[in-house]
Amino acid sequence: MKLYEYMGKELLARYGIPVPEGGVAATPEEAAALTEKIGSIVLKAQILSGKRGKAGGIGFTDNHAEASRFSANLLGSELNGYQVDAVLVEKKLQIDREFYLAITVDGAARKPIILASAQGGMDIEDVPEEELVKITLDVTIGMQPFVTREVTRRLGVTDALAKQIADILSKLYRLFVEMDAELVEINPLVISGEMVIAADAKITIDDDALFRQPALPLVEERTAAEKKAHELGLSYVELDGDIAVMANGAGITMATLDLIQYYGGAAANFLDAGGGAGVEQTAKALELLLSKNPKAILINIFGGITRCDDVAKAFAYVKQNSGIPVPVVIRLVGTNEDKGREILLDVGIDAYKLMHEAAQKAVEIAKGA
Repeated sequence: MKLYEYMGKELLARYGIPVPEGGVAATPEEAAALTEKIGSIVLKAQILSGKRGKAGGIGFTDNHAEASRFSANLLGSELNGYQVDAVLVEKKLQIDREFYLAITVDGAARKPIILASAQGGMDIEDVPEEELVKITLDVTIGMQPFVTREVTRRLGVTDALAKQIADILSKLYRLFVEMDAELVEINPLVISGEMVIAADAKITIDDDALFRQPALPLVEERTAAEKKAHELGLSYVELDGDIAVMANGAGITMATLDLIQYYGGAAANFLDAGGGAGVEQTAKALELLLSKNPKAILINIFGGITRCDDVAKAFAYVKQNSGIPVPVVIRLVGTNEDKGREILLDVGIDAYKLMHEAAQKAVEIAKGA
């Protein structure tokens, strides 16, 4: 279970990790009142998604009227597929330097692992591997001083700042263990004058351990589209690309996403329609894909329990009754393949046999070729 940033910072503060002065606002009036109290502030949309700044979900001001207007525009709006129900109003920090600091689980080693970098902030995923500090931890001895010293040494910090970061790392590990976390992440961890402060927080709690954390609120993680897909019995996850994807099976869906990336494209979603999906369920899945306004749709069906003619009938039904305003590429192979191809030809679609050819064509279309 993912926690909102403000919830994560409440946990950090509880464990003695410095966070900016601030509060949560659910109305423009509350945001204005917090701004008057704090002064120069940053407003952050509270959603379970990264890249908020690039999406327009973060703003700066020292004027309470402007804070009210900015929060009024955010509250109730949709950002990165999530509805904004609250904004975090915090004191704007003087940022002299940014770091990345996290503890998560190394699945291969079956141990907690520290991840740290002297290049924190946006686009942390682009930091070269050789510039990322990685140290696995022995759970039988926990976070020892020699480990924190090694991390600060490799981050290039010394003296009082090194002591603060070492202290934060020790407290972060205690939070990680006691709260049954899968991930605790501070990005950025900032040096602000003589202080080291957690400017952001991302915390994920192990779902299977929630019974041990009764004080934590239950957070709904699904976007509106993901909720709708769940109600339909579909496995659906929103992504950041522009090519909508539907396939029948988790493995073939993942392979389709990989092929799209291989040819230089980006998938808008993961949608496993499952085995045995009928005409009605398939039609609703198509409507769900169209609701995200993709540049192209790629349907990859290897018919077994799922019959190719049922998928083709569903596609023809949606196309003839609701219309499909974006190009569609279909790969159709398997049970009742010939019947499915005939149905698709009647509505102007010539299905591919090879999935890599279909993926390459979808990427070309999305890029405007």
